Amino acid sequence: MQLETPIETIFRISEPQQKAFKKLRIKTVEDLLYHFPSRYGDVAEVRTIESLQTGEAVVVFGRISKLKATKGFRSKIPMGTAELRDGSGKIQIVWFNQPYLAKMTPEDALVRVEGKLSARKKNGELYFSNPKIEKVESVPHGVGESLFGKEGETHHLHPVYPESRGVTSNWFFHAIQKVIGSSVLDSLIDPIPHDILEKYHLPSLKTALIWIHAPQKAGDAIAARKRFAFEEVFFIQLEKQKERKSWQQEKSFTIEKGEEHIETFVKRFPFSFTNAQNRAIRGILEDFRKGVPMARLLEGDVGSGKTAVAASTAYAVVTSHPKGQDFGTLQVAYMAPTEILATQHFESFIEYFKHLPISIALITGSGCRKFPSKVNPLGWTSISRSQLLKWTANGEIAILLGTHTLIQKSVKFKHLAYAIIDEQHRFGVNQRKALIHKELRMPHLLSMTATPIPRTLALTIYGDLDLTLLYEQPAGRKPIITDVVLPTGRDEVYEKIRKELQIGRQAYIITPRIDEPDPDKEFAMLAKSAKAEAKRLKEKVFPEYEIGVMHSKLKPGDKEEVMNAFKRGKIDILVSTSVVEVGVNVPNATVIVIEGAERFGLSQLHQLRGRVLRSSHQAYCYVFTESAGAKTVERLKALKTAKNGFELAEYDLKFRGAGELSGASQWGVSDVAMEALQNLKMVEAARTEAKRLLEEDSSLSKYPLLQSHLASRKKEGIHFE
Repeated sequence: MQLETPIETIFRISEPQQKAFKKLRIKTVEDLLYHFPSRYGDVAEVRTIESLQTGEAVVVFGRISKLKATKGFRSKIPMGTAELRDGSGKIQIVWFNQPYLAKMTPEDALVRVEGKLSARKKNGELYFSNPKIEKVESVPHGVGESLFGKEGETHHLHPVYPESRGVTSNWFFHAIQKVIGSSVLDSLIDPIPHDILEKYHLPSLKTALIWIHAPQKAGDAIAARKRFAFEEVFFIQLEKQKERKSWQQEKSFTIEKGEEHIETFVKRFPFSFTNAQNRAIRGILEDFRKGVPMARLLEGDVGSGKTAVAASTAYAVVTSHPKGQDFGTLQVAYMAPTEILATQHFESFIEYFKHLPISIALITGSGCRKFPSKVNPLGWTSISRSQLLKWTANGEIAILLGTHTLIQKSVKFKHLAYAIIDEQHRFGVNQRKALIHKELRMPHLLSMTATPIPRTLALTIYGDLDLTLLYEQPAGRKPIITDVVLPTGRDEVYEKIRKELQIGRQAYIITPRIDEPDPDKEFAMLAKSAKAEAKRLKEKVFPEYEIGVMHSKLKPGDKEEVMNAFKRGKIDILVSTSVVEVGVNVPNATVIVIEGAERFGLSQLHQLRGRVLRSSHQAYCYVFTESAGAKTVERLKALKTAKNGFELAEYDLKFRGAGELSGASQWGVSDVAMEALQNLKMVEAARTEAKRLLEEDSSLSKYPLLQSHLASRKKEGIHFE
């Protein structure tokens, strides 16, 4: 047996199991070893049928028969039923809403059944309700013996693995124990240098694999998870620090403008800059003067003024000449994730820069625009794509804004000195690289995000970027009033919204779906849809007001038409999916209702709430939930108590894991490493060691194992989007 050995050559695998392994991405012995438990539970006691009692969680071995898929007599609920027999008696099994389970086990098969016992109200007869079932080759000797191993090999904890239909935790445990029992672990070479393991008291790779799958005590499992968490964060840090060193060796544009140069520009804004904004501008201008390419992440809470910082620093660039010239201008590229946002920024930049003799352009999948226009010097005009590409290539366009169309090969710049990427987490690494590698000389890079990211995650995922935080709100902004609303409070909220509409304000209603769910689909998500909710509100709640609908399936032109109507006040209530989550700016909108809020992450709810934090008017956010569960309500109430988005992100990382932070898969980090991101000391230790090794040996030639491990990670397509 080798690490690369396919699992089907070692284990007998059924067709449902093959599908499960494909879903879980398990192909080889190595994949199986790295399929870690999600938690640990107590060993369920093996019992005979005659000794069972109501409410117990037990394991029973026996023969299964009378398997059939049926429906409840009165309830008509689809279910699977079967009968289990051992030497002491028989008991019925019922799988509610899972009739397919009765078709997956052969008649008269020897099985292991694990679950909780229920009793019928009518006659008190016991039965298994929705138990786990697994076909086995033989029954363990001796009732009461530990399920996991022979006598003398029992474990105090047993692992509970991420499962898929057809493969249970019990199967994983026994299969992995078979692998561990072979000699395959003896051939493992630990990629982490021995001195680092000793320094941080981490177990070796072989020990950690044994401990994580079969811990004798809780401390073993914790030590193993700590080791694998450190390992993953350490390798991410190595990759990021290597990228950073490589980046810093490139040449960039030296821009000598200081803060005094942009003072007059900053005064053009209708608000005073916060201390945090001024510090961010100062830091960026200092980077511009160094001659090496800047790589900075500007992380700001919703409404903290990131765009103003981007525009002010862009002013320093477009008022600078290319080296050796006393004419022309350096260029700025500004990439946004959606056409709505790119168009909005294009219009904002026209307002910011219209007093300067420079050209500003927009490129999206829908077309191209340029300001100023010969026909209308105060406005923009549509131009052909070929004309825009020509003017950008010869340096006539000073600021080019756009969506991912900016990174197409046909878009070439003459003096691209500054690349700004808005909502950084929505672009993949390759998209970002395509933008900044357009020139022989590397442009300065400013990435921006309004998604609040805990410091540990930011230090890991964006380890190659300098981090700047905007944590202050502009002066005059009133704190938003947020309420969690149960179904009984809906009518009262509608009256509060009506009062806002009566004084000329506008409202957003956010829904989780575009269309109504198909009632014939078994697992359809039962949640409000934008189209149906807009119709209901118009007919039954707000007939006197104009209601518009926005969602991702609309054509770009239609989206723009709806948003423009909302901005101009032609639409009073905009019913939308979360497509308006990012950056849309309508200062007159002061109310947002979020339907089915339990279906959104806290960070996303915070982003949506930010749509009404665009003016000095009092803003309101009503979070509607269909669930009255204590945990759901408590989680949503964190929106009321948290001072800012960073607190909310920390809350989600602590209580729900990093899935809330746009998804663990979004960041390319495993669940084990996500646990580590609650531990700032571990992240900083991994960062320190990665920096130390690269300073000692930038090519890592002394550490061939680290080299090969990093190469394999890149080959596998590790991403940090």
